[in-house]
Amino acid sequence: MANKSIVVRIDDRIRLMSAILSVTNYPDKAQQHIGHRPHTHARNTTRWLHEYKNHPAVVQTQLLLDKKAPLEALYTYILRLPWPDLKGADAPPWIPANWNHHMRDLYETSKLQRLWNDEAGQWEKAQIEAVSVFKEVDFYGFLKPFFGDVPEQLVFMPNISYPSETAVGVRMDNELICAVPPRIAWGDNPPWPFTEDKAHVFSSSLVEYVRLLMLAYLRQNAKAVDPVTQKELPVSDEFKARFPTWGEQFTFLFVAGVVALFLETRVSKKEAEAYILVEKKAKGVTILPGVVSVLKRYLGDYQNGKYKELTDFLPLFPGHLKIAKTITSL
Repeated sequence: MANKSIVVRIDDRIRLMSAILSVTNYPDKAQQHIGHRPHTHARNTTRWLHEYKNHPAVVQTQLLLDKKAPLEALYTYILRLPWPDLKGADAPPWIPANWNHHMRDLYETSKLQRLWNDEAGQWEKAQIEAVSVFKEVDFYGFLKPFFGDVPEQLVFMPNISYPSETAVGVRMDNELICAVPPRIAWGDNPPWPFTEDKAHVFSSSLVEYVRLLMLAYLRQNAKAVDPVTQKELPVSDEFKARFPTWGEQFTFLFVAGVVALFLETRVSKKEAEAYILVEKKAKGVTILPGVVSVLKRYLGDYQNGKYKELTDFLPLFPGHLKIAKTITSL
């Protein structure tokens, strides 16, 4: 298991869904959230598909976005369909009628493959950069104290299309797939190459991998976790409003803490501090330094044999976090 590595690949189903997003209102909404210049390929895709804005595949996708369907759900659906025919049965009830057939028709009638062929060099460059970045790290070894030997294959797709400002993570059979855009630059500058901000690649992908792993971990260990959920976490009312349940609160804090810890121990303390600062300013996670402190304590005790797995430590997590919150706020 220690020799497992992240697989970097380009998936045409993800590219198709991303292309469809390019002619919905998603890009404009993303710009309202954070102004940036998408990758050249993303902008070229919008131009390529401009005349297909009223195609049924686009209209149906827009309707789903209007209903607040999460991107994870959209990408999960298309990744369950075989490529290239996209034929599939047993679609969830929220899926629009014949959506898969309409997506296939859009792909064919717009000759989208021609654009991908014309700009294959840009995708190849992104893939080569991503392979280079992940040669330097061992996510599996880092995650073992928290989850044991991770059986799922971690898959990374450098995404130079849409969404251009956020990563998308999906669990698909025995794979955890994460599509990550390059780091956006200030103003109207093009995004950074993947190799020029490795911390962005690590943190963006690790957030999704750890989130997916923890969601499964809490389900699989529900019997052990349930008593712990009765112990309130020391978070603000604003945080509770965003994440109403104990599981949501813990998962968000745990994910952010693990990412910060990875950056500190595998990249640099400076990158970890930068990540923590962004989480505090952008998301109001003021308790994050305390979370990192608690996770460091767990790792130390784990390495000394005090705990065999994370569930042994979970009953102590809320109490330790309260203490750490007090100390780090002094």
